[in-house]
Amino acid sequence: MTTPLAKRALAAFPAGISNGEFGLPEDRLVVMERGEGCRLWDTSGREYLDFSMAWGSALVGHARPEVVEAVQSQVPNGSNFAYLNTHALEVAEEIVSACPGIERLRFCASGTEATMYCQRLARAVTGKRVILKFEGAYHGANEAGVTSLFPSKNLDFPQPELTSAGTPSAAENLLVAPYNDLETTAAIIADHAKDLAAVIMEPLQRCTPPREGFLEGVRKLCTDHNVLLIFDEVVTGFRLAYGGAQEYYGVVPDLAAYGKALGGGYPIGAFGGRADLMEWVNESRIGGDDYVWMASTLGGNPISTAAANAALSVLRQEGTYDRLHYLGKRLRSRMGEVIGALGEHETAQVIGRGPLAQIVFTDEKPYNYRSTARGDKVKARALMLGLFDRGVFLNPMGTKLYLSLAHDEHTILEFADRLEDTLTAMKKAQVA
Repeated sequence: MTTPLAKRALAAFPAGISNGEFGLPEDRLVVMERGEGCRLWDTSGREYLDFSMAWGSALVGHARPEVVEAVQSQVPNGSNFAYLNTHALEVAEEIVSACPGIERLRFCASGTEATMYCQRLARAVTGKRVILKFEGAYHGANEAGVTSLFPSKNLDFPQPELTSAGTPSAAENLLVAPYNDLETTAAIIADHAKDLAAVIMEPLQRCTPPREGFLEGVRKLCTDHNVLLIFDEVVTGFRLAYGGAQEYYGVVPDLAAYGKALGGGYPIGAFGGRADLMEWVNESRIGGDDYVWMASTLGGNPISTAAANAALSVLRQEGTYDRLHYLGKRLRSRMGEVIGALGEHETAQVIGRGPLAQIVFTDEKPYNYRSTARGDKVKARALMLGLFDRGVFLNPMGTKLYLSLAHDEHTILEFADRLEDTLTAMKKAQVA
């Protein structure tokens, strides 16, 4: 049944969704009112286990007391100056200290902007126009991010598929390679090096870990061919390790983009890298050919950076990453046990790394986008909606599950019970 609030939302927003990409049927549309820890409550008072965690931005949990206190302390002193402030400076110093590839940085308002600025900077510094991405990777709502994001045509590499309308320049300025295929990637880079400004990649692509040597191989290829390497750390930053994927995998990019968990649930973006590259945004160069325009009205605002400082202080606590990795392993293990007990172990795979997990209905181990896309999408959609109906909040258009520091063994067991109930119902209904 569509509630009065849902009807109002449908009248105000496309599909009734205020910020996009949720894909809920109209009769399941709800309006959220409150969040605490790893739980949400809608306007009817119904409680949900949250396995979306604001698409991973609430890594420390909803309404984490340290974050709430930091924001409340700043609010009476002003929400934005569009200028340098002490909170922004402290966060920047912490990022430079923690992340191996960051010598200088700038703030913006989102991960989308951060990845966009990295690409713009790479094109300017190298004088080349083409960016290479890996098929199925998401790099924000810029053109590279939404191209070949969910392709269905299996075009020959490196041809991009325009999976969003309104992105015509991507056809000329973007190349696409298969993740975890170093041989094909090497051939593409070698063939296009004279036009290739950068390779942008999620070190951990969605929930698919890199094969041994893949990241190191891409790093070497970029160095050998005078191509910049951009790590999109919007998801992996401060999640796999305090220094992000750079620390976790021991591979250092030339530029990197951040967002999500950095803000403790508040809007934030940042990009940075080698000092010589970042000097291209120095305003003393305005008017020259060696200047890249960059500015952000809300970038580094004192509310978001106060929240970020508090979130980082939580993430620096002893045992944080042991706990996050333990919870992820425990969740994936328990999911696998439930699937196996129902006789689904040969047709479903559980993948992920750190506090991330995903179920793919396939009998092969996913290693890139196409192997994942061969999974049963009907079952995946039924699973997500079934979990939603059983009080698990997630994005039913995707299958990535996010954990946070607010989750614990009890919530994992609660989720597993609801997963078992959903899969059992799907089996009885013979969902194909």
